[in-house]
Amino acid sequence: MYFRLAIWFIFIFGGIFGGIYFDNILFPGIHKNIILHIIFFIIGAILMFIVMKISKNTGRTLAKYGRKGDVDRMDTNVLVKEGIYSYMRHPMHLGLMIFPLSFAFLSGIISFIVFIAPLEIILMLIMIFMIEEPEAIRKFGDDYRNYKRKVPAFCFRFSCIKKLFKNVEKSK
Repeated sequence: MYFRLAIWFIFIFGGIFGGIYFDNILFPGIHKNIILHIIFFIIGAILMFIVMKISKNTGRTLAKYGRKGDVDRMDTNVLVKEGIYSYMRHPMHLGLMIFPLSFAFLSGIISFIVFIAPLEIILMLIMIFMIEEPEAIRKFGDDYRNYKRKVPAFCFRFSCIKKLFKNVEKSK
């Protein structure tokens, strides 16, 4: 858990400081363009709304179906295959992959938007397939292997994306 939080901290602050550094070299003076900043901010706000909506819905689905007994709030002990998880294995990660890009647009740092956020998204994909998936196999065994064979990691069909935004009721 702390490792993942540290990664997010590095992604966000590394993106900001790295972006400022590279912007000064590659795009000097671009930060004076107020119209560009307003456009970027609007795009960033829309993307952040999408991230929050996906995170809320997938988090509620995990809370509703992913815990039996006394389990920590941020953990699951049941493999969730309901709701959006019946269409893709990593819907929350899909939303979280948009987070660096939304933050990059909100910051208005061109190098963060064009170079660093896409690199962070690639690193997140690597972490999902190299860390998250093996953890899920260790945790859920053959049940996860079967789920993995039937359900893609991500689904970009309109019907799947639409389900990401469908409200999920809070669990009681």
